[in-house]
Amino acid sequence: MQRPKTRYAKAGDVHIAYQVFGEGTIDLLWAQGWATHIEFAWESPDYARFLNKLGQFARVIFFDKRGVGMSDRDVGFPTLEERSQDINAVLDAVGSERVAVFGASEGGAISAVFAATYPERVSHLILNGSRACYKWKPDYPKGLKPGEIGAAIEKFSEIPETGVYAWSDGAPSISDEPAAIEWLNAYFRYAVSPRAAAKLAQMNYDIDYRGVLSAIRAPTLIVHREGDQWCDASHAEYLAEHIPGATLRLLPGEDHIVWYGDHDAIIAEIRSFLTGDAVPASVERVLMTVAFLDVVGSTEHLARMGDERWRSVLEQLDHAVDRRLGALGGTKVKHTGDGYLLSFRGPTSALECTAAIRTDAKRLGLQSRTGVHTGECEFRGQDLSGIAVHVAARVMSEAGPDQILTSQTVKDLSLGAELNFSRLDAKPLRGLPGEWPLFALS
Repeated sequence: MQRPKTRYAKAGDVHIAYQVFGEGTIDLLWAQGWATHIEFAWESPDYARFLNKLGQFARVIFFDKRGVGMSDRDVGFPTLEERSQDINAVLDAVGSERVAVFGASEGGAISAVFAATYPERVSHLILNGSRACYKWKPDYPKGLKPGEIGAAIEKFSEIPETGVYAWSDGAPSISDEPAAIEWLNAYFRYAVSPRAAAKLAQMNYDIDYRGVLSAIRAPTLIVHREGDQWCDASHAEYLAEHIPGATLRLLPGEDHIVWYGDHDAIIAEIRSFLTGDAVPASVERVLMTVAFLDVVGSTEHLARMGDERWRSVLEQLDHAVDRRLGALGGTKVKHTGDGYLLSFRGPTSALECTAAIRTDAKRLGLQSRTGVHTGECEFRGQDLSGIAVHVAARVMSEAGPDQILTSQTVKDLSLGAELNFSRLDAKPLRGLPGEWPLFALS
């Protein structure tokens, strides 16, 4: 196959490098892990064979995430939401309305969040060597502990700096092949700088996308090597248990890097999954970030100002809300006079928007309280329903004047954004089971 030409899509003002190749009738977006370089990838006979085999049954969309490889690098450290926007930009550029998304390692996080957030664009989801949460937590004991994470971050930052990593763990099948190891070390030097490598590794270890798994509606295949030394198979089992209807295929092998080892077995599973009959994803239910915002003390304001002046203040606030929603891509689902139900495709834009509205309200002499949660919602005409809406409402009820409270899911999915959260005591929310950790946006 002739090497494909690298082109660029614009996500806002950021250039996202992509290539398109293959002869198949299925569009397949290939979301790689950690640090990548779509042009230097073709210099490896192993990687090139892997890519060519995907291209035998699919039109493959191959891209570098923002911050690495051929894409713009001076972009900070992007959120999962921004990376989803990058995928949308690439799909728009290549004229693909609906794709199968294949995510490996850290690319699995991007792929899963994108599939939950944009179900209308995802026909199938495939995850390989991925984990829903990297860190050890009481409810996720299979995660890495602090000492293990520190060692891993140091290791990954040294790979592009020294270029002498042996790969006996991440790709044991090539550990005695000097030429393959030399190319792989060069690949990461081309892909990312040492400082960026450390930052990206730190950000990746903060990823926790467990909160979106139940909202994934695309037919999902989880394919994982039983002896993967970087990502234990128990992580794949967790994904399969928590993504509705997911299929798990555990295959022999130890390599974490998908194009090494017996990649024919993985490709065969993917090909069978994509070319068989599959149930189309429902677009009636979708992952949304929901925000309830209410004006504090509205009755007192009305009594003090009178009907006409109070109506004028609320109209000014309504205008400000519409302006902020237009700038940040939100939707006004419902307006209750002195309160709003707002929806967003992702948590970062929701938090930026509600923080801006809080400032606008202060300029009008008002205080607001806000609750934000990300979860699965069901569209009923122009209205939203579902447990996520109830959670956001209950979170708002716990907020004080000028306070924006969020759920754990919102905080976890805002990874990489320059946002500061203060953890509050976990507390029960009326009508909901268990206790809920809450976070205040500074």
